[in-house]
Amino acid sequence: MEHLQYTGLNYSKLFDGFRNPNSGAVVLFSGEVRNNNKGREVTHLEYEAYEPMANKMIDEIIREAISRFKLNQAVCLHRLGRVEISECAVVVITGAGHRKEAYDANRYIIDRVKNEVPIWKHEFFTDGTSEWGQNCDCVTHEDEHKHNHQHEKAK
Repeated sequence: MEHLQYTGLNYSKLFDGFRNPNSGAVVLFSGEVRNNNKGREVTHLEYEAYEPMANKMIDEIIREAISRFKLNQAVCLHRLGRVEISECAVVVITGAGHRKEAYDANRYIIDRVKNEVPIWKHEFFTDGTSEWGQNCDCVTHEDEHKHNHQHEKAK
């Protein structure tokens, strides 16, 4: 499956086609483009990727999540090119027998995609400047426990 596309992501259509009689829970995550970042007004984003590797890596992440969380199905699509404010930049949908697995798998997929897959975000600001940014302000599941304790000690 191709996980990257240059056209709008229609998560409603994806969700409607995501029915499985074994799924008691279906979780949809939509990463939306917001109009600000770190106190600066954003006009739009542009995403680039090393497409052959990105598609392969997303496919592997989904297969691992299906196995690890006993999912009935999962999908992840990421936009490339120009993405306007309030448009969807990335969507992850997971379906499982129970909500815990569906939620945990969804978070696992998006965090790994943002941390590992060669997709780069270029952010454009109202002042005419732009910068290449980090795709992720998140932690991986392996680091989450340690990360949370570091914040607790700082309090």
